[in-house]
Amino acid sequence: MAYVKNLFDKNFIEYASYVIRDRAIPDIEDGLKPVQRRIMHTLFEMDDGRFQKVATVVGRCMKYHPHGDASIGGALVVLANRDYFIEKQGNFGNIYTGDGASAPRYIECRVNPLAKDFLYNPNITNYVPSYDGRSKEPTVFRAKLPLVLLTGAEGIAVGMNTKIPTYNIKEVIEAEKKCLNGEKFHLYPDFQTGGLIDVSNFKDGSGKIITRAKLDLSDEKKIVITELAYPSNSNTLINSIENAAKNGKVKISAIHDFTAKDVNIELKLPRGVYAKDVVDSLYAYTECEQSVTCNMLVIKDNMPTQMTATEIIEYHAKQLQAILKDELEFEKNALTDKLHLRTLERIFVEERIYKSIETQKTQEAVEKAVRNGFVPHAAELVRPISAEDIEHLLSIPIRRISLYDMSKNKAEVTSINKRLKEINKTLKNLVGYAIEYLDSIEEKLKDAKFDTKRKTTVKKFSATDAKEIAKRDIPLRYDDKGYLGTQVSGGSEVLRVSEFDKIICMRKNGMFTAMDVPNKVFIDKGAWFIGFADKEEVSKILFTVIFRDPETKIASIKRTRIPTWILNRDYFLAPDGMEVLHVDMRENFSFELKYAKKPRVQILSEKFNAGDFEEKGLKTLGVRLSARECEGVSVEGENKEDATLFDEAEELK
Repeated sequence: MAYVKNLFDKNFIEYASYVIRDRAIPDIEDGLKPVQRRIMHTLFEMDDGRFQKVATVVGRCMKYHPHGDASIGGALVVLANRDYFIEKQGNFGNIYTGDGASAPRYIECRVNPLAKDFLYNPNITNYVPSYDGRSKEPTVFRAKLPLVLLTGAEGIAVGMNTKIPTYNIKEVIEAEKKCLNGEKFHLYPDFQTGGLIDVSNFKDGSGKIITRAKLDLSDEKKIVITELAYPSNSNTLINSIENAAKNGKVKISAIHDFTAKDVNIELKLPRGVYAKDVVDSLYAYTECEQSVTCNMLVIKDNMPTQMTATEIIEYHAKQLQAILKDELEFEKNALTDKLHLRTLERIFVEERIYKSIETQKTQEAVEKAVRNGFVPHAAELVRPISAEDIEHLLSIPIRRISLYDMSKNKAEVTSINKRLKEINKTLKNLVGYAIEYLDSIEEKLKDAKFDTKRKTTVKKFSATDAKEIAKRDIPLRYDDKGYLGTQVSGGSEVLRVSEFDKIICMRKNGMFTAMDVPNKVFIDKGAWFIGFADKEEVSKILFTVIFRDPETKIASIKRTRIPTWILNRDYFLAPDGMEVLHVDMRENFSFELKYAKKPRVQILSEKFNAGDFEEKGLKTLGVRLSARECEGVSVEGENKEDATLFDEAEELK
């Protein structure tokens, strides 16, 4: 058993780690999950400037992603609809209506040139073998923008989840520039579907945001929905409105959906109903208003890490400088190698070192002659000559040596030296260079006519509580059989309630219970009290209960209040096992006890005043009224044989 447990624990930990890092949570460096990263890697490999069938891309990607074509196709469509990574051709679905994309064999795509700029640089990217060892794939891309904020992410792993909202690309770039300059910045989500958001409870990437659809109320007899509340689409929104109308929550006579390129949902109102009367109900009962909880969890340094939007911007500001530095260093090394080779070639030809190898008989002698020929010119070399350098010189064709252009070589060397000076200067001011790069991205977005305008409007409003706008228009009936509820036929109406109300009822035996408004429930004939379960109001009522011991027939009185309760739990107003004779909710009243007839006893009744007795706690046992056996009680002002009182319930309406 111990072996099985250890094996299970080991396998579970490995599985959990795999799901967290390789499936569900995006990496902070490039903002991508593994399947998305493999799709982009495949597109970069296939890029020839022309559109490719999505089915072809999916097939090629399967050599990197071991989980089948369905997950690849779905992830590709999601990436394409983000607009930053992939140019699309054909039906990739509609984010407004929720319609799916066409089959992969019918649609085409190619990599967005902008993505190659900020995501692709194989010279400084680390590659590892793919799952079958036949190919290589990147561990992460060296992204120059905080893509995790631009694309957003949702994922459920083992014991954790992530939900990152999308942000506006222009605002993200501006925030990163401010971060590089040491200035303060603020970022708020921006959704493709537009709408309104309240960020009062949003804490820099975590917390809760309230989203609302944008409504056109210019015509008082109709409502036009022009923008959606994230994460709704027109289909789910219309379904929610239809369900609310069917349940009587929203008064709508007709719904017309004209959504295509833009959102346009028209709600016709019935006669006598105006737009201003319906707005709150739409927000309360439909997807016109939604609450979105955000949780910014990313993979950082190979571990799941909770971060804020500000921390991600700060991380990427440093990462951008590091990437640009690596690119400059790579270019500098490449130019240095090129300068070294051009210097070797010039000396090799200009000093006719190639002549010294004509008399040599062996390879070793040839290489030695070349090396010795460069000894007098060692000061001119960028670095010491190597075996690879000698091999390069010996591979130069005779035709090229005879036609070697010294002027061209000199111009090229001058150009290389000029560029090396620029690189050295730039390396000393990486912050300025990073800001220049971000400025260039903004210009490219303008040139590509990319829509960088903010779509979602930040506005302060409170979430609409359905309980607050619910009307008490449902009759709560109580019949002579002892049934109480909104679906009880016949009987008398005791209250008008809403679906969110709680009620409290006191049965004939003195037991009281707080509950949701019932459809139909048996509570006993002749209930003492039925009212709203409002603790503030109920605690104002002074309950007087007159009861007797069923064995001794001795009567007692108890005056108390009900300050609190737990829903759907039974409580007794009188001590357990006592027989309740009367319950009253008046501050003061008179009552008369009827005593049992006994020989030589002429006084068979006695009057009392309830106000003469003190108020006690709910758990007290009460005060004995008399030592004589009680046959019943008669209460002043009581017209019914059963003392069922609803007048206090009426007051609580």
